[in-house]
Amino acid sequence: MRIVLDTNVLVSGLLSPFGPPADVVRLVAAGALRLGVDARILEEYRLVLARPRFGFDAARVAELLSQVDADGVRGATQPLRLRLPDPDDEPFLEVALAVAADALVTGNVRHFPSSRREGARVLSPRAFVEEYRGRQGRSRSPTTRA
Repeated sequence: MRIVLDTNVLVSGLLSPFGPPADVVRLVAAGALRLGVDARILEEYRLVLARPRFGFDAARVAELLSQVDADGVRGATQPLRLRLPDPDDEPFLEVALAVAADALVTGNVRHFPSSRREGARVLSPRAFVEEYRGRQGRSRSPTTRA
């Protein structure tokens, strides 16, 4: 499954081992999800995760970003037809569209108005985890024959 992960979810998932953001980060680390990325997203991850207020270990951040860079899915992005309220969010939607992501997972769904998503699915971490678990449950359930 392919997703684009907004920086706020990555930070939340790394700060606390509990809750949907942490579940999403664990799925990425386990290789169950592939991240859509580009140079702009990787740079934002790098800059935000290096902020002293978070106290993340620099070596662990470098290792995580190296994995994300190596395993990430890339596509040729195009500028959005309609701008988002926050231009800093645009790379995430552009990449989601370029890599045909199953979802853009963000803690700020309202920053991606449905009229400007150009067909991309934008989900909160909770909604994504619930959907993911539902898919896993359906794929594991035995089929019955009539």
